[in-house]
Amino acid sequence: MKILILNGPNLNLLGVREKSVYGNRSFEDYYEELKAAFPALELSYFQSNTEGTLIDKLHEAGFGAYKGIIFNAGAYTHTSLAISDAIKAIDTPVVEVHISNVFARDAIRHKSMMAPFCTGSISGFGLESYRLALQYFERLKPKQIGFSV
Repeated sequence: MKILILNGPNLNLLGVREKSVYGNRSFEDYYEELKAAFPALELSYFQSNTEGTLIDKLHEAGFGAYKGIIFNAGAYTHTSLAISDAIKAIDTPVVEVHISNVFARDAIRHKSMMAPFCTGSISGFGLESYRLALQYFERLKPKQIGFSV
């Protein structure tokens, strides 16, 4: 089963940026750990700081190329109607993830523009938020998310 992990703006700085919030590991290092932990899943990873590029990737992945998308849209989560429209338009289920507990941060981060169009949201577990999302996809029977293997 192919799963795309999609990261938005500033997540290329994990391990460098605000270590007290985001930890001291790069996502690339953690991604290698995820691939080893989920050998039955075919994982792909993409990161961009550009809203239009993220939308293009959602369109590319969202019509059968992948069986699930794990998406940390960063700050675009709270501001981008265009990203929420792209999620609404595609067929592939999307799980929204966040490293930090967005509800323990400034008030603007308490509202997600994309959550209404996602299968679910996971936040506050550090990088383990991605692992929890992968466990969700791994445990689903194919017909539960509208596809056949």
